[in-house]
Amino acid sequence: MTSITLEPGRIPLDAWRAIYRGAGVALDASVRPAIARSAEAVASIVAKGEPIYGINTGFGKLASIQIGLHELETLQRNIVLSHAAGVGEPMPVPVARLMMALKLASLARGASGVKLETIDMLLAFLDKGITPVVPAQGSVGASGDLAPLAHMTTVMIGVGEAFVDGVRIPAAKALAQAGLKPLTLGAKEGLALLNGTQFSTANALAGLFETERLFQTALVTGALSTDAARGSDAPFDRRIHDLRGHAGQREVGAVLLTLMAGSAIRQSHLTGDDRVQDPYCLRCQPQVMGACLDLLRQAAATLTIEANGVSDNPLVFADDGEVISGGNFHAEPVAFAADMIAMAICEIGSLSERRITLLTDPALSRLPAFLTPKPGLNSGFMIPQVTAAALVSENKQSAFPASVDSIPTSANQEDHVSMAAHGARRLIRMAENLTGVIGIELLAAAQGCDFHKPLASSAPLEAVRDRLRREVPTLEDDRYFHPDMAAANALIRAGEIIKAADHALPGLEG
Repeated sequence: MTSITLEPGRIPLDAWRAIYRGAGVALDASVRPAIARSAEAVASIVAKGEPIYGINTGFGKLASIQIGLHELETLQRNIVLSHAAGVGEPMPVPVARLMMALKLASLARGASGVKLETIDMLLAFLDKGITPVVPAQGSVGASGDLAPLAHMTTVMIGVGEAFVDGVRIPAAKALAQAGLKPLTLGAKEGLALLNGTQFSTANALAGLFETERLFQTALVTGALSTDAARGSDAPFDRRIHDLRGHAGQREVGAVLLTLMAGSAIRQSHLTGDDRVQDPYCLRCQPQVMGACLDLLRQAAATLTIEANGVSDNPLVFADDGEVISGGNFHAEPVAFAADMIAMAICEIGSLSERRITLLTDPALSRLPAFLTPKPGLNSGFMIPQVTAAALVSENKQSAFPASVDSIPTSANQEDHVSMAAHGARRLIRMAENLTGVIGIELLAAAQGCDFHKPLASSAPLEAVRDRLRREVPTLEDDRYFHPDMAAANALIRAGEIIKAADHALPGLEG
């Protein structure tokens, strides 16, 4: 796998996507002097003995309590141990690796006061495959993702657990196997590692990347469903979308039109079909999916900025010799981005489920009931459509905006929070539900096209059908349906449907 060299402050979205997919991580050497100057500035402040929040004081509501010089290392260790209070299942390893890379990029901006040894420990974790076990629940997305980032940091000091080669082992053992010694955190380092939005941002980016692939797959299955229903491609005409002007709508319309170009099934609609207009789930794909694309791109822009920013507190301005306390840890931008992604997931799935329903209803599709050659004796796609409806409904229930919620914490010192953490964390689960819906549509659309033989679809859509049929044969009589769905989902997750279409599909970068 390729390695990504991070240039803090200038890291593009595709680099974060590659890291999430497993790429290695390196750090541009040019940033090391700035990191060192930041650490030296903290050391100078410590030597003066003036009370500065996060360096020689307590935290949160306890910020007025000054800590003596001889207790500063204990202070930083204590904040890590006390804040490691997460619950729930561990975050997935790819997301945890992404979180560490995000924290590395933030600290490497040279505004956090951490030592080079601390930076190198994060690099070593990413290089040697040491992934902290981080319980996924416990952050409210303000004052940083404190609990999850504390669990990340405990492993750096030899406490807690880590995944190494898929095995969960004690942190001390993981460090020893890698030839690493536990860190002794200096002034401000514990707080710098704990404070920040990297847990929320990593989860939001992971959800975004999964949704991008599902969005592209749904364009393909949407075109295939349109052909299966002998729908019209006239609503995809460029002139319609140019008059409205939305970029996403124009791109989706153009893609759908070219995906269906040359279809003999589509041609048959022109000569032997008395239907004047198709239902919205076919006709309005450019409007709905285009709006989803615009929304996803807006979320991507926000998260790219956040991934390149510094979100801990206080911040060290080494050139000015100042440490300033602010609120960059508040994850409101991430919360809004996560809510946008959740809405897009819901709408992509809702439209896909409506197409499944159309195909299984003979009154709408003019295909055999439930897409089986022998309705009555066989139930065909009757219950897969129910499953799709259940998954869509579950996603709707999960999509209530997290960003509109808040609950005061830390004795009302932190009196407004973003809830970005669970707003972002839900996205992978929602994307998995969406995978199930699109997988059922893929099966249903391919089955629908089978009824039009000997007429064929377009070259890209026939290639998609051929790829599916290598794994799942046409449904003649009822059989154990679950393996068919599992096979379709596996193809979607692996990007095989997009690859088979061999077609330029709009993504996050435009």
